[in-house]
Amino acid sequence: MEKKCNLILHCGAQAVSREELSVVHTPEPTATWVPVSHLNLVQTVEHALLSTGLSIVNQVHSISQAGARYFGLTQVRGVNDPVDYSWVLGIRNSHDKRFPAGIVAGASVFVCDNLSFSGEVKLSRKHTTNLLRDLPQLAAGAVGKLMNVWHHQGDRIERYKSHRLTDKAAHDLVVRSVDVGACPNRLIPSVLQEWRYPSHEEFRSRTAWSLFNAFTEVLKGNLCELPNRTERLHALFDHAVGLTGVRNES
Repeated sequence: MEKKCNLILHCGAQAVSREELSVVHTPEPTATWVPVSHLNLVQTVEHALLSTGLSIVNQVHSISQAGARYFGLTQVRGVNDPVDYSWVLGIRNSHDKRFPAGIVAGASVFVCDNLSFSGEVKLSRKHTTNLLRDLPQLAAGAVGKLMNVWHHQGDRIERYKSHRLTDKAAHDLVVRSVDVGACPNRLIPSVLQEWRYPSHEEFRSRTAWSLFNAFTEVLKGNLCELPNRTERLHALFDHAVGLTGVRNES
């Protein structure tokens, strides 16, 4: 049975079905601003995914700010899938001009549903007059870029798994995570607790992958901040394991 990815609610967001998403009100356009409906965006990205040969396994949707903001996760399956984590696409949209429509590449660990993101691609700098016309092409280009991110993400995770960490090295990375803005000060005790006594047996090996999942286990409660925080974590961990050549798309 395929493991489902979970959407962790945040910042007052509520989970909604696809049917409920379809009736969320989209504001009227103005002369300089043309919003795209949340469902239209989701369907356009779906078409781009299927056109590349990927299959969609699961989806979850959430809205906040009375429907003005959308964030959803789409779990996809490729030809050579890893066995312990899956590829996830994050889609976000807003009708209150808070941020542009965009998608972000991510990974979800099966055993604990931990999420990490790497490489966000904006579909448009803003909701301009030609956005609706250009949306299919923009989505196709964005998915193409994120497939490249996923390829590098797989190499990165394998490097994390093979890199052993001492307690001293792990503690140093935890402190440095605060310096780079990947983890709030107040969460350090929780991350250290998860490192020392992992909630999941799969992370008992003393590796960079184990410590990375100690972070994501603690950070996953705030999906709103997770993309930025996990990208900063990746940069920190890449340096620690001597990994170069992994680049985020933007």
